[in-house]
Amino acid sequence: MHIIGLTGGIGSGKSTVSARLAELGATVVDADLIAREVVEPGEPALAE
Repeated sequence: MHIIGLTGGIGSGKSTVSARLAELGATVVDADLIAREVVEPGEPALAE
């Protein structure tokens, strides 16, 4: 198993690369998406 971390500025192609990796069968974990879900209204983390 390989673990790959994608970093880069706005418009650097992170979403394009992660989408392509997903097409090839990779499991993609989007930390930005998870972070937004955690602090949605009504979530306990928002109160902290």
